[in-house]
Amino acid sequence: MAARSYGQYCGVTTAVELIGERWALLIVRDLLVGPRRYTDLKQGLPKIPTNILSTRLKELQEGGVVRRVPLPNCGLVYELTPYGRELEPIVLALGRWGFRQMGDPAADDVVTADSLTMALRTAFRADAAAALPAADYELHVADVVLRVHVDSSGLRIAQLQPAGRPVDPKLGTQAPTAADPDLVFAAGPGIRRLISGEVAPAEAIDREIVAVVSGDAGLLERFAQTFHIDPGAVLAA
Repeated sequence: MAARSYGQYCGVTTAVELIGERWALLIVRDLLVGPRRYTDLKQGLPKIPTNILSTRLKELQEGGVVRRVPLPNCGLVYELTPYGRELEPIVLALGRWGFRQMGDPAADDVVTADSLTMALRTAFRADAAAALPAADYELHVADVVLRVHVDSSGLRIAQLQPAGRPVDPKLGTQAPTAADPDLVFAAGPGIRRLISGEVAPAEAIDREIVAVVSGDAGLLERFAQTFHIDPGAVLAA
């Protein structure tokens, strides 16, 4: 448990004491993607001081949210306990709630593979995916490369190295399909405008918010239907 106590007997208070300390919820966010070594967590949260990361991990372990386990060929990793994984719908809902206030990024804001993975999971619309043909996308944002497969059964995301090689699947990513992606495209932070519906796919291409690298550019329309957050409807969701 965190050292700070609010001195109130309430479930919300207990939750805040467990995961409300600075950086704690972002550690949970990254562990929702999959198990991570200490160095992976540090790399994914480049601004976190090492002593704070160690402290938060210890607190989350003491609270039963995180555990440290051996993983074959990877050494010791941190992963969420079943209790910790119950935070997934809460984190996704919080991401949708915060989406409406994101605005444009600061000069030193970064996008990581885990943060982008969770952003897509946040924006994913299973109902739209079920009504559309399956599709494989490869999305490039700065140095982050994701292979995204969507079909009627749901969403699968594999994190790739910039050269196109999958990140170690033992650490919670899923292997991409063997076939070439249907659409490869690159985007910057402006992809937020596509996901929010602020700009249509064709306009996003014309304004160079998105650049189609290969494949069927028309599939960007399907991507926008499948990954969508209406900022005006977030609170009603």
